[in-house]
Amino acid sequence: MCLSTVYRNEKTAENIAMRNVMRIECADGCVLLTDLMERTVAIEGRLKEANLVDGFVIVEERIPA
Repeated sequence: MCLSTVYRNEKTAENIAMRNVMRIECADGCVLLTDLMERTVAIEGRLKEANLVDGFVIVEERIPA
């Protein structure tokens, strides 16, 4: 099983959005994250980078105008 930690904008400890992410879906300008316990988080933005070998994903947040 390949689980990842998802970060907002850059890979730093203070930007962790969710750990143990098993599913990532992109729809309508949002990135939907689901972890191993079936909890979900929605982040407005786009997928910037996914490195499944190292187990991390970066989501670039959309900043409201």
